Amino acid sequence: MNVSTEAIDTWQRALQKARLRSPASFDQWFSSVQFDGLCGGVLGLTARDEFVRDWVKTHFLPAMLTDLGDELEQQSLEQKRVAETDGDTAPASVTGIRVDWRISSQLSAPIGTLPAPSTIPPPPPSTRQMLRDNMLRDGARETGARETGLRATLADFPDGLPQRSSLPMTGLPPSALLPSALPPSALPPSALPPSSSSPSRPPLALVASESGSRDSEPPRSTRRPPGDGSGSARPPARAIPSLKGGDPINPKHTFPNFVVGPSNELAYAAAVASASVGGPRYNPLFICGGTGLGKTHLTHSIAHRLIEEKSEARVLYVSAERFTNEFIEALQHHRMEEFRTRYRRNCDALLVDDIQFLAGREQTQEEFFHTFNALRDADKPIVVTSDKYPQELQRMPERLISRFTSGLVADVQTPALETRVAIVRKKANLEGIPLLDEVAVLLAQTIKSNVRELEGALIRLAAKSSLLGRPIDLEFAQSELSLVSPLKADQSSVEDIQRAVCSHFSFSNAELLSKDRHKSLAFARQVAMYLCRQRLKCSFPELGRAFGNRDHTTVMSACRRVESLRRQDPEVNAHLQAIEHKLASEG
Repeated sequence: MNVSTEAIDTWQRALQKARLRSPASFDQWFSSVQFDGLCGGVLGLTARDEFVRDWVKTHFLPAMLTDLGDELEQQSLEQKRVAETDGDTAPASVTGIRVDWRISSQLSAPIGTLPAPSTIPPPPPSTRQMLRDNMLRDGARETGARETGLRATLADFPDGLPQRSSLPMTGLPPSALLPSALPPSALPPSALPPSSSSPSRPPLALVASESGSRDSEPPRSTRRPPGDGSGSARPPARAIPSLKGGDPINPKHTFPNFVVGPSNELAYAAAVASASVGGPRYNPLFICGGTGLGKTHLTHSIAHRLIEEKSEARVLYVSAERFTNEFIEALQHHRMEEFRTRYRRNCDALLVDDIQFLAGREQTQEEFFHTFNALRDADKPIVVTSDKYPQELQRMPERLISRFTSGLVADVQTPALETRVAIVRKKANLEGIPLLDEVAVLLAQTIKSNVRELEGALIRLAAKSSLLGRPIDLEFAQSELSLVSPLKADQSSVEDIQRAVCSHFSFSNAELLSKDRHKSLAFARQVAMYLCRQRLKCSFPELGRAFGNRDHTTVMSACRRVESLRRQDPEVNAHLQAIEHKLASEG
């Protein structure tokens, strides 16, 4: 496919717009796509595999084709206007753009991840139009002289102006970007060679790093995400790629940015050990805990550390939902061998988030079971996260549960007040938010159970402070948090629930925590455990300690029994509603 410099510039402008719209995902996906040409309304692209092609077609191409269509339409109108003025025949206009896809694992010039410019340059005028504008701008005497000069120029080329260099489908060599017959002043800036005083860079920003091929990857220290050009903002965090097609990894989720406390120190230490190359490793590592307590942060941190210690490591981070969708797509399109190669042989570390969503999906569970075995037999690290303990996972086969528990199960619990204050301060420091100590304490006291909500409240304060021009002082924070603070019913403690249950069933607190297994007392104890689990999101070991140092499996069994009875027995449901109403009124 022949590619003119004008077509390359048109593609570049559409590419830069797409890059500015989604910088993080653009770097990940377009590092596996190559531009082959744009000619006659046909856009040639090569994708490394079908996964990349389908994703780019769905999420990027519609907007890019609209941009390209607008560019080509504007160029067509300009060419028609010039042709009508000169009495020539206007070229045929392009009515639509067709994409010609190729699949190849060998990409000589994948589209790059160089920083996007702060502004999109306007389309450069054609050489002919530039000459004509100069002729019309000058006087009559000057016009005659310029026409003579133009005729002399055209006389040197009896067959017309030479065509611009064409580019092969396999790549875009730098020498092909300079039309030798045109003066440098008539070329767009993107087609000029780099000056000898500036470091060389790949042409047209079409050379990228690729996680599957590291030969063309620039050094990590030289890759910078786009900035605002002000020079005063803090440098954005560097994005670490995962294996092609995996879910994106948050560049801020690193071990140094993770606040360690008693509630998560075991999970943190296990994550650091699992990410260490050559050190002691717990395989698999199963991280469990409630929503918004840091499981995903630890998983991303493991991916960052693995790639930092071994740059060529192929780390695949996916959610259970994505694993399921890719498995179904591979079945539908008869690409199971490709799917298994991707997850077993072309993967050095597998990180799966929210494994509980595989519940009930028997075929996907079986495929994951064999993938798990293949990776563990090859001594490749496996990290799995869930909002439940392995034994608590519903509709999950025993063979998978036994493998989850064969390594290390580390739970992440609700952080204590001191840890929450440290989290708020760390987040404020990362985001550049000036925060008083008393405001940090107020935030930590108001939002207790969810770190994600805690960080969201801080961002809300910072945003409203910036919009209203007010400092984030204690009065301002109190007025704002009163609008978003949790309900009082959610602020009860384990002791409050135990006291309410004892009052409802007419037992003393000592009897509730005793070893007595009388039927009515055991039921009241199970109700108290269930309510603590539902309302406070406490971990099972924590509840076991709060109820007379019982084993966490006893608490798990109690919660399952009360949940089942609540759905089946109206009397049990009435007991629970009465206790919850009492807790809400006392709160």
